[in-house]
Amino acid sequence: MTQEEIIVNDLKEKFANIAASIIIQRPRRIFLEVSQAQFLEVFDYCVKKIGFPHLCTITGLDEIEKFILIYHLAQDNGNILNIKTSVSKENPVLKTIINYYAGAEIYERELMDLFGMKVEGLPEGNRYPLPDDWPKGQFPLRKDWDPKSLENK
Repeated sequence: MTQEEIIVNDLKEKFANIAASIIIQRPRRIFLEVSQAQFLEVFDYCVKKIGFPHLCTITGLDEIEKFILIYHLAQDNGNILNIKTSVSKENPVLKTIINYYAGAEIYERELMDLFGMKVEGLPEGNRYPLPDDWPKGQFPLRKDWDPKSLENK
């Protein structure tokens, strides 16, 4: 049995309700999808019990009705686990993961600046990556954002 299969079997045993959403895409690449309600429980298990000590990045996507988030976690041996979840566009709120990875702060600030998501538990800090004088309410990675809206600012 491969390392990927061991991880997938562990996840399927622990979280039977998401078993159908866990796949090995290719060697050393595992993907799973989980609801936002169950995200932290699955995330915590993957980090603490399975052992994914590295956060590679967090990818944000605008899918019109909702935002997709993909947390890319890695093991020292090169296995990468991609945990996909979503938040509603009407109320784009997620919980911070800086208690797991201090470096997540920069990725979470990007989600705030570029998509307008709210990250609960993230301490006050500087904007990133947009400049401090960027107009409030302007989120350039949203599909409904109009760059022309900056012309009148």
